[in-house]
Amino acid sequence: MYQQEKINPYHEGEKAQQVEQMFDNIAPSYDKLNHRLSWNIDRGWRRKAIGQLAPYRPQTMLDIATGTGDFAILAAQMLKPAQLIGADISEGMMDIGRQKVGQLGLQDTISFAKEDCLNLSYADATFDAVTAAFGIRNFADLDKGLREMCRVLKPGGHLSIVELTTPVSFPMKQLFHIYSHTVLPLSGRLISKDTSAYSYLTKTIEAFPQGERMKDILKQAGFKDAGFKRLTFGICTMYFATK
Repeated sequence: MYQQEKINPYHEGEKAQQVEQMFDNIAPSYDKLNHRLSWNIDRGWRRKAIGQLAPYRPQTMLDIATGTGDFAILAAQMLKPAQLIGADISEGMMDIGRQKVGQLGLQDTISFAKEDCLNLSYADATFDAVTAAFGIRNFADLDKGLREMCRVLKPGGHLSIVELTTPVSFPMKQLFHIYSHTVLPLSGRLISKDTSAYSYLTKTIEAFPQGERMKDILKQAGFKDAGFKRLTFGICTMYFATK
């Protein structure tokens, strides 16, 4: 079993509270930072991850660690589900998501719920699809979080994840190391005014399992047919699995 403690810069007992506070703090600048720090490439990553679900036409969807709702909104626009719930621990992030959903007139499709993603309140086999974009690396217990995602999926339902990863090949591996340890935390501090958020981000990216290792973890959590595809020289990785 994967030992999630390697990721956590905090002790287990304070992990959820400090992550919630951190994301509440950076919520107003979160979208701007994401797009700027990825040179807007993150928009294309999201589209590709949602496109994995298009052949299955899911009608009930759960977006885990939804943040400000960018992934949920794009999924609603591309897939046209009947219901999509964005779940997150940070009300500050979701409040911004609610504003965006209202401005786009998607409030009849998308709703938001404060949820502990390690102990979801939903019944077994509730959703046709579960998604997560750039959030599961913050789980205090990755195995438990993935098991919960599997539990709330209907049999035959699909999981689509897109997550930041570290490139494995020269020279992108070396260039990304320099970028993530200098440009990323400095820009994060200047724009978000949070001294810890983007150094924390670097730690979670580097410690998070990826590729074949992550595929094995998905299978251990109860998924089958797990696979992955690296994007943009390995800066980001998409995962897809079936219950």
